[in-house]
Amino acid sequence: MVTTLSNANNALKEVYLGVVSEQLNTAINPLLARIKQTTADVWGKEIRKLAPYGLNGGIGAGTEDGDLPTASGNNYAQFVLELKNLYGRIEISDKAIRASENNAGAFVNLLNAEMEGLVRASSFNFGRMLYGSSKGFLAKIVSNTAPSSGVMEITVDSVKNLMEGMLVDVVSSSGAKTTGATAMKVVSIDRASKKVKVACSGSITQSALADCYLVVQDSYGKELTGLDDIFAKTGTLYGLTRADYGWMQPYDNALEADSSTITTGSISDIIMQRAVDELEENADSKVDFIVCSAGVKRNYQEYLASYRSNVDVLDLAGGFKAISFNGIPVVSDRFAPANTMYLLNTKEFNLHQLCDWKWLEGEGGRVIKQNEGKPTYSATLVKYADIICNKPSGQARLTNITES
Repeated sequence: MVTTLSNANNALKEVYLGVVSEQLNTAINPLLARIKQTTADVWGKEIRKLAPYGLNGGIGAGTEDGDLPTASGNNYAQFVLELKNLYGRIEISDKAIRASENNAGAFVNLLNAEMEGLVRASSFNFGRMLYGSSKGFLAKIVSNTAPSSGVMEITVDSVKNLMEGMLVDVVSSSGAKTTGATAMKVVSIDRASKKVKVACSGSITQSALADCYLVVQDSYGKELTGLDDIFAKTGTLYGLTRADYGWMQPYDNALEADSSTITTGSISDIIMQRAVDELEENADSKVDFIVCSAGVKRNYQEYLASYRSNVDVLDLAGGFKAISFNGIPVVSDRFAPANTMYLLNTKEFNLHQLCDWKWLEGEGGRVIKQNEGKPTYSATLVKYADIICNKPSGQARLTNITES
């Protein structure tokens, strides 16, 4: 048993860590694969970064013997963002370990299964965080039934961010938890009707869940700073008040039809090019990545089929494929909001991190530790990081696009 645990510790640190880190950093999501990861600008528990904006003012024309232009340096604003704590945890029972103690192949299969599960769960959660906000809202509750036999049915506005097995809390828009509605396990999801069944206590009242949201257990306000934060209309971003800095506001234009050429709600090269031109002319930003929901991508493919005989396909880092818009990859992502297309300059995004993925180590460097009072062992993968967009005004979003 001691040898088995020792082998497991060594395998997790020396074999699995590098492979899993590579998968989590580049292979779980096409947008994440485009974002540079760096330890720069990390100070203690915070990211502090000087963001230049505007132009150096010390430019001017003059006479042959007149005064030189007045010097005026660059403009800077300081971004401040607290590092988020990202965790991934595996758990193995003592019984399972002992059952495979004399069978090396069985034990390897046990570890492989746990690590594959960790990568799948991490892929789902980190992928959805890219498009959400740090508040971590998974879905808004539309209605719910009274708990019966320990199960409650909740109707939500979207099931895109939900999966069976997740543990969720019910919170208000300000993050206040609903009594009794914490760490509820998602039992089943009816995706067609957007109904979710969760295991819960019988003390929850129907009215208590009105105008509330589902979030991952204990995660409200603790998730990555995603695209929802960047494209928010009001409030603050990276410690700065948006109203005080015009360049903090991205290009965000609800899709309006050009009545002479398209049907309302359809996407086209002209509409996309208009957004690209706006960013180049007004923000000196070049779009290098376009991402949308699958329905919006199908809408665009229908447009292409009507006007082109061939559609170019691009191979991206991480094994992803995309169709091409003037050489810019267009990809669909399961977590991109419906009816929406993002046109991004990913060179302006950085994932600032204290370090890459590491195992939490205990006494003697052990990563597998017994859970207190339980016949189980666990290991926890951790990363302290968050995302900053250096130039929010260099990003664009088109909404109200018809899903095909």
